[in-house]
Amino acid sequence: MTLLPEKHVCVTGAALSEIARPSGRTALQLTADACLAAIADAGLSPREIDGIATYPGKSSEGGGIAPVSPSEAAAVLGIAPRWILASSEGFSHMAPIFNAITAIACGLARHVVIFRTVAQASARQHARGSTLMAASRERVDGNNAWTVPFNALSPVNTFALYAQAYFERYGAAAEELGAIAVNARANAAHNPSAIYREPITLDQYMAARVISSPLRLFDCDAHVDGATALVLSHRDAAKDLLNPPLHIEAMGMAVGGLWTGQHEGDFTQLPAARRAGDMLWSRTDLKPREMDCAQIYDGFSIFAWLWMEALGLVPRGEACRFTRGGERIAIGGELPLNTGGGQLSAGRLHGYGHIHEATVQLWGRGGGRQVPGARTAIVSNGGYGYGAMILRRD
Repeated sequence: MTLLPEKHVCVTGAALSEIARPSGRTALQLTADACLAAIADAGLSPREIDGIATYPGKSSEGGGIAPVSPSEAAAVLGIAPRWILASSEGFSHMAPIFNAITAIACGLARHVVIFRTVAQASARQHARGSTLMAASRERVDGNNAWTVPFNALSPVNTFALYAQAYFERYGAAAEELGAIAVNARANAAHNPSAIYREPITLDQYMAARVISSPLRLFDCDAHVDGATALVLSHRDAAKDLLNPPLHIEAMGMAVGGLWTGQHEGDFTQLPAARRAGDMLWSRTDLKPREMDCAQIYDGFSIFAWLWMEALGLVPRGEACRFTRGGERIAIGGELPLNTGGGQLSAGRLHGYGHIHEATVQLWGRGGGRQVPGARTAIVSNGGYGYGAMILRRD
């Protein structure tokens, strides 16, 4: 039987640069820091890397959203790739990973470094014009063109509607959503790379100002400067490298209405995330109950509920009950969630921090946040385009 592409590929190295608000290093320096560290983590040298990719490619949008191109990174790293992914249209956050998997499986590359770099903290410090709320911004395009005319000047306004719809349909409580933020901060206390490491209580969560009802301050992720890098290798080469290979057990991907700024139908779910989950589970014999930890995209805390249900980790309408009190999502709980602090506490790395944290857990590098005996991790990524992946260690 022909193996699925991901069965040919392993994660062999992973690293973060400094994560700061803001950083004193340039975006290109942060990229080089993360990539070189990930390559060394795999036991490779830059000259052995023959592929490079990023999301979404260098962006003209500004605001520090994507300040480094693959060709710039390749030049600084001193590599001469034979395969490169220069751009990834839309909000397909995991697209460079899935494309790199295909390239490796097809023999176009053997070792690919993938990076995601942001410099949003620096951009916001230098000019408020880097945000959609700037009075000087005369025109917006892409998905923002569908929302800004209706005073949704931030994604928080859009996803607050989802949170409100979920609250009303399922009788969810603010304290149940707050458990996600409290848990994230508790985990971040053991993550030296996290931006916010001081624990918060549920009372502090409830007392925080409302940003867009019902979402509060601690429901929102944090702009940062930083870079994440992964090395993917063909499984035949992976067995000879430094780390135990992390097998890519399955992957799933989809796009939907939010990708183009269109919002319709049931606001208590993300249909494209569900389709990504369906694809994911169709490519493995593992079951949701076999996941040792979940690194779930949390640009806003409501995403955690929507993704958990889309991936079948909990039944529809039950995520709020599952997170109540925080015990079941804690490190020693039934499904440890966002063990590094997620984007709510560790910083917005557009989901790539979640992938890095999955490698931390599976390689046993978590220290005080380590899930004992972790051998499987499920990762989701995105609030407009949707991707999911299962990593497994033998």
